[in-house]
Amino acid sequence: MVDNDAAYLQIFFNRLEVCKRYQPKFGLSGQGVSFQDFRTLYGAGAFYHWIGLDNPFVYAAHKASGGITSLYRQIGLASEELFRQILVDTLNLTHEQVSWSYTVAHASGQARQLSLDGKIALQDIPSPQHQQRIRAWLERASARLSIQPDVARALRGIVFEVRQGYKSKDAKRQNADLANTAQAYTQGYLPVLLVLSGQIDVDVVERYVRNKWLVLTGSTLDDSLASTYAFVADVVGYPLAAFFVRNSALLRQYIIDLLAVLLKVEDAT
Repeated sequence: MVDNDAAYLQIFFNRLEVCKRYQPKFGLSGQGVSFQDFRTLYGAGAFYHWIGLDNPFVYAAHKASGGITSLYRQIGLASEELFRQILVDTLNLTHEQVSWSYTVAHASGQARQLSLDGKIALQDIPSPQHQQRIRAWLERASARLSIQPDVARALRGIVFEVRQGYKSKDAKRQNADLANTAQAYTQGYLPVLLVLSGQIDVDVVERYVRNKWLVLTGSTLDDSLASTYAFVADVVGYPLAAFFVRNSALLRQYIIDLLAVLLKVEDAT
């Protein structure tokens, strides 16, 4: 398992590197605004100059604010990519086999492709032991969600929405996820919300569960029906928590260096 550490770390580093290049837009379209362009933009208007908004601290505040949003987004994308790669490596699957999407037609006649972040199909898994372990987990998950027995027997795999955290009660985001519910069950997949951190509101969890999603969060409980890390270790077969513990010092230092870039106040001279 340790042999994959470098590749898995690189997934995070490649995503986070994007944040170092973040520049605020200040309401303008197109690329971000550099510090020198900011000085020109804010200095050109008398009002902002009079009240002191053409100040390096203002640029730093905008950069930090948008940069932190970018940081969370990139951590989320890294989490998705890492999870799919773990499925590929641990279950001996292809990237196509761990992807799930479907096409819906609109009244206008235009088709739109929707997707979730990962998939495990029992029929794709070459190892009988892995198949048996995941099938047994599906039975327990179905019971936990009180899924009708005939529906539970028809399940042939799992589809995942992967998040680093769920910090808001954004109804639009929830609706987008839950719109996949019927399609997932129609195709024989149990939908799972897999969150790497413990940051998710209980009301959000309850709404997903009411819609027959299983919710896994970043707890340290030894329960593969509740904990992301228990699920990945006991069901998929990869000790994800141990990976983060082993590499915590490297990840923490990278984040510290990145935050120093985002919070830096430019020299006004």
